[in-house]
Amino acid sequence: MEHVNFELTTIDNFMSLDIRVGKIIKVEKNEKAIKPAYKLSIDFGGELGEKQSSAQICQNYSEEQLIGKQILAVVNFPPRRVAGFKSVMY
Repeated sequence: MEHVNFELTTIDNFMSLDIRVGKIIKVEKNEKAIKPAYKLSIDFGGELGEKQSSAQICQNYSEEQLIGKQILAVVNFPPRRVAGFKSVMY
């Protein structure tokens, strides 16, 4: 079995993550992405509402398969532009 190198984190770093359950409500291909990617609209309900993210999962899921799926997401990452699409999870 091959050993995979990765950096260990601390429990304090882990505890600073805000991980929430959301439901994918809209999916479209990001035509500007170099690697195939989807633009996702995710409904987290309540105070967070709808957020946007990008995901390179086109080889694993069709757009239709993703609609209505519940996912876990870290929602306190800063905004990031990915291939012309603003991913906002805060």
